[in-house]
Amino acid sequence: MDLTIHYTFLPHDDPEASLAFYRDTLGFEVRNDVGYGGMRWITVGPPGQPGTSIVLHPPGADPGITDDERRTIAEMMAKGTYATIVLAAKDVDGIFEQVQAGGAEVVQEPTDQPYGVRDCAFRDPAGNLVRINELR
Repeated sequence: MDLTIHYTFLPHDDPEASLAFYRDTLGFEVRNDVGYGGMRWITVGPPGQPGTSIVLHPPGADPGITDDERRTIAEMMAKGTYATIVLAAKDVDGIFEQVQAGGAEVVQEPTDQPYGVRDCAFRDPAGNLVRINELR
């Protein structure tokens, strides 16, 4: 099989704050910004990788989700336990400095993990965990 990751979805509860984090702090390009019914879906991705994108979406927008499920999603987002994405970079320490300077909530400073990865972690404005692994 020849599969690639095309889109992944992360929830947002403040489109402008999420846009500022992913575009201005992480340096992703905006590929699409669609509003519908008072909600926004923003597609971003790393420059030079047009086939890989993140869709920042309103949580619980699926009409099949119940009000109880929407409350649970909101509670999990507030705790930072709802969604995670793992990114990779050649220089985790340099990226850490940039993201920290951008005001992101630091979860973990650059660390050599016992399982062989050097990484750091932040929360985006919606509480999603953004972990950055160092490419070796």
